[in-house]
Amino acid sequence: MPLSQTAGLLQTSRMLRCLDIILSGFGLLVAAPVLLLLLIVGWFDTGTPLFRQTRVGRHQEPFTLVKLRTMRPDTKSVATHLADATAITGFGRFLRRTKLDELPQLWNVLKGEMSLVGPRPCLFSQAELIQERESRKVFSARPGITGLAQVQGIDMSTPAKLAETDAAMLQDLNVRQYLRYIALTILGRGKGDRVRQ
Repeated sequence: MPLSQTAGLLQTSRMLRCLDIILSGFGLLVAAPVLLLLLIVGWFDTGTPLFRQTRVGRHQEPFTLVKLRTMRPDTKSVATHLADATAITGFGRFLRRTKLDELPQLWNVLKGEMSLVGPRPCLFSQAELIQERESRKVFSARPGITGLAQVQGIDMSTPAKLAETDAAMLQDLNVRQYLRYIALTILGRGKGDRVRQ
């Protein structure tokens, strides 16, 4: 890779990280009252409103992802598309539909474990997806809250297609595309991971 191209990619990466810090910090401040309300409702719904799970991060390093709980606490820890839809609570359905369950992940972004835009982080048990992503160098980037696959409705039930889409997104990712994916997500594009019916 030419030196000028490498320098350009490094500059873009730094700009995106700066945007991550600014937007996630601002988002946490603005959303704090809403998040507090959701935590209170979640407490009455399941007794444990925060959901923590070890996921595969950048360079395949483990990190703890934080979300608002949408399923019963006794639900088996599996990929979303393998989970039973009956495990989702009524409040959880609301959180998933509005994507408000993702709000705590802004903390993961602020810490540098995630980006606002990137491949959705998978579980270490998802061997096929890990292999597909590894072969396409997807793990060189921070995992994200949203991205090309999410706004196109591609989820972890199709590992090869997801990894291919992730790689294509990372190859063309710049500030304009980064902001576009965020805007499309806010406007309701994409449904997230499907749950087994």
